[in-house]
Amino acid sequence: MEGNHTQIKFILLGITDSPHMQTSLFVLFLLIYIVTLVGNVGIIILVWVSPSLHTPMYFFLTHFAFTDICYSTVISPRMLADLLAEDKTVSFTACMMQFLTFAFFATLECHLLAMMAYDRHVAICHPLLYVTIISSRVCWQLVASSYLFVFFSAIIYTWCVFGGSFCGPNRIDHFFCDEVPVLKLVCSDTHSSEMVIFAFVSINEVSTSVVILLSYISILHTVLRMCSAQSRARAFHTCASHLMAVVLFYGTTFFMYLQPPSSHRTLDKVASIIYTVITPMLNPFIYTLRNKEVKGALVNCRRRLFNHWQHKRVVSSRT
Repeated sequence: MEGNHTQIKFILLGITDSPHMQTSLFVLFLLIYIVTLVGNVGIIILVWVSPSLHTPMYFFLTHFAFTDICYSTVISPRMLADLLAEDKTVSFTACMMQFLTFAFFATLECHLLAMMAYDRHVAICHPLLYVTIISSRVCWQLVASSYLFVFFSAIIYTWCVFGGSFCGPNRIDHFFCDEVPVLKLVCSDTHSSEMVIFAFVSINEVSTSVVILLSYISILHTVLRMCSAQSRARAFHTCASHLMAVVLFYGTTFFMYLQPPSSHRTLDKVASIIYTVITPMLNPFIYTLRNKEVKGALVNCRRRLFNHWQHKRVVSSRT
């Protein structure tokens, strides 16, 4: 078993053993997943068809919505299947690929949140230079470099988690192949792997959170110097949606990954559900319900669709 990883199979213990709870959770998480897909796809389509939203802020938001779709899809379908299935075994390759893709998209979300914070910083602190600093070329460069860096980081991260020897029993006490429960099954020394993982988390989560923190310190300093109360309120309103997304995502991920492995408890599953299932569903609502530009674009789209439908109806009645 140590020599051939491809022959290893894991068993996901899931969220609960209760059949009644499994059925109820299946219905709940299926509805959440559908809302997640509809909401995030809706944001992408809305930005695409609305010229008023063709700005750097919404360029980053479309990538953010795409990331939410992908990393939720990495987790939810398998979790939903396991809630109804008796056989919850997963092959080594499938488990590793789930972790690789999850690590990629979850880490990419950190980078996108940092880019969106920097975008708000430039828009509020340097409005006259905004078009020059956050140009279309710069947006693409930031996103492309993040995709590339995160890809290599995810590969290294995955190798550290799955590169050891698994001696069994290979029962993963979680609902997906995550770092902490998988590392508990490794019977070889994991100290060096844990050090590399800690460096990975520091480079990605901590560095991006520092960018976000510094951006908002600068924003707060600029806003407090504004003379007009209306201008201050407008600036705070512009940042409110992004701040809510940051608190939701970073609060749960820091709880999960920046505590000692010995302190992980059953509550970790709840935290994992929040940032893998709940947060991707909430993000579209956060960015639409508190955003006047998005709500205005929705009204315009609805008006255009209604006018188009009325025009087709008039033409068909004449013919």
